[in-house]
Amino acid sequence: MAKKATKEATVEERLQALYDLQVIDSKIDKIRTVRGELPLEVQDLEDEVAGLETRIEKADEAIKALEGDISAKKNQIEESKAAIKKYEEQQKNVRNNREYDSLSKEIEFQSLEIELSEKRIKEFKAKIESKQEINDASKEKLKETKNELDHKKSELDEIIAETEKEEKELLKKSAKAEEVIEDRLLTAYKRIRDNARNGLAVVPVERSACGGCFNKIPPQRQLDISLHKKVIVCEHCGRILIDPKMAGIEVIEEKPKPKRRARATKK
Repeated sequence: MAKKATKEATVEERLQALYDLQVIDSKIDKIRTVRGELPLEVQDLEDEVAGLETRIEKADEAIKALEGDISAKKNQIEESKAAIKKYEEQQKNVRNNREYDSLSKEIEFQSLEIELSEKRIKEFKAKIESKQEINDASKEKLKETKNELDHKKSELDEIIAETEKEEKELLKKSAKAEEVIEDRLLTAYKRIRDNARNGLAVVPVERSACGGCFNKIPPQRQLDISLHKKVIVCEHCGRILIDPKMAGIEVIEEKPKPKRRARATKK
C-alpha cells in the first residue's frame, strides 16, 4: 500500500522523503562512527586467538607424538639389551667358531641398534625442547591476546550498550521511511550513498554550491531545483540536490552591489 501511495506523491514530497531518510541514515552513520574500528579490532583479535589456539593444539600433538617415539625407542633399547644377554648366554654353549661368530654379529647388530636408538632419543628430545619453547611463547602470546580481546570487547559492549537502543529506533525509522519511496529512487539513493565517502546521497544547495562536493551550481540549475519539479543530481558528484528550504536552511539572498557612478571628466 505504501509503495502505491508513492506513485501519487509529488516530486517535492519524494525529495522531502529522501532527505528525511538521509537525516536518519546519517544519524545511524554517526553512531557507528563512534564505535570506530573497535568491531574490526575485536574480530581480528578473535581470529588471532583462534589461530594461536590451533597452533598450540598442533604443537601439543607434535610433542606428544615425539614423546611416543622416545618411548618406542626406549622399548627397542630394552629389547636389544635382552637380545644381547640372550646371545651372550648362547655363546657359552656353542659347538664351533661359526656359531660363535654368528652370535657375535647379532650382538654387534643389537649394540648398533641401541646406539642408533639413543641417538634418535636425543634428536627427539631436542625437537621437543625446541617445540616446547615455541609453544610456551605461543601460550604467553595467547594469554596477552585474550586479555586484550577482553578489554576491547568490554569497551565495545559499553559503547553498544549506550547506543544500541537509539540505533534500533533509528533503523526502524529508516525502514519505515524507505517504504514511502519508490523502488527506483530508493535504489539510486542507496547506490549514491555506497559510493559517497561521507554517506551523503541527498544534499541541499548551499551558497550556490553542492552541499556534497561544494562545486558551484549554475543559476538556471538552481532555479530548477527550487521549483521541485524533477529530481536533479549534481553533475560533478552525482548526489541528489534539494532546495535548502527543504533542509530547513535559511536562505539569505545576496543583495546586488550598487553601481558606481562614473566620474565626470574635466574638459
